[in-house]
Amino acid sequence: MKAMARHAALCAALALVACGRHAEAPVDTGKPVVVTPVSVRDVEERIEASGELLAKQRADVAAQVSGEITEIRFEEGEAVAEGDVVMEIDPEKRKLELSRVQAGVEAARAALAESERELGRVKALADTNVASKTRLDQSQTALQTATSGLQAARAELGVAERALRDASVRARFSGLIARRDVSRGEFVREGQTLFELVSLDPIEVEFHLPEADAARVALGMKIDVGVAPYPDEKFEATVDVVSPTIDRKTRTLRVRALIDNRDGRLRPGLFARANLGVAHREGVILVPEEAVQQRADGAVVFRVLAGNRVERRLVTLGSMRAGEVEIRSGLAQGDRVISRGHADLVDGSLVSPRRPDGTPLEGADAAAASAAAEPLVAR
Repeated sequence: MKAMARHAALCAALALVACGRHAEAPVDTGKPVVVTPVSVRDVEERIEASGELLAKQRADVAAQVSGEITEIRFEEGEAVAEGDVVMEIDPEKRKLELSRVQAGVEAARAALAESERELGRVKALADTNVASKTRLDQSQTALQTATSGLQAARAELGVAERALRDASVRARFSGLIARRDVSRGEFVREGQTLFELVSLDPIEVEFHLPEADAARVALGMKIDVGVAPYPDEKFEATVDVVSPTIDRKTRTLRVRALIDNRDGRLRPGLFARANLGVAHREGVILVPEEAVQQRADGAVVFRVLAGNRVERRLVTLGSMRAGEVEIRSGLAQGDRVISRGHADLVDGSLVSPRRPDGTPLEGADAAAASAAAEPLVAR
């Protein structure tokens, strides 16, 4: 019986060995991913940017003197010319103050004249040794004091004259009263805002362009501007400011352009759309938008190499259009990228290329089967 048991065990072992010889080791075909070849086309794109209308000149006019608002000559929305008096801040009080100071100037002038005469008399007496040197020094000091007193009085007179002028609050430039912050009879203090003055002709549009389009705008360039209140109308603008630097945070270029607004239809604060025309570019490399991943070190795509291994590539992005992204650097014509399934991939990962419907690409299985023994070539 023991011999029979040993024989059965031996047969079973031989059978297992035989089965192992005929069994095939499983082949790793890699992670299924959707692979898309890059597209190289000539494109025409319209260069547009959103922005905002701004007043060419704008000022919050503040009180230069304190006092009561005694007169308001223009209301909100009314037009004023440069130099027009918009408000009065108790000018009568300033006139009285001016009269007082003028009287002080006259008194200082009289005191100076008297000091000059006194000095003349003392000098004459000193020449005959009647007056002492001490008295002469005192007369000269009194003359200097009177001279300084007159200078101080004249300075005070200048301040009073300025206060009288400032009591009449004038428009610094031609424009419209956009907002009034005070009322007649209200007491205001120096530095308090009285009204907002804006100039609307011409009016400015400010917008920002991506750094890739920075070379396509220049001073004097004509552009079309659209605004929501007039959807079927375009307003011609002339570029008058191009920032000398690119914004480091947004990577955009600030541009301003002037629009003729003599009819006053355009108003500050309106959302605007600037159209810089059409640009024709040849040989633009495009990939599906979903192929690009934003990582800490920048925009990344995974390129499929020979043997269905992948390579992580940093790329420079351009414009976006209809689900595609322009690649300005990092890829070349003939490259294939992974558009779906790139989660958890790293350099050298083995993948199984598929079509968007999930079916394997032709020849992919054979390439994957030979990839297990194929080393990754660093690039």
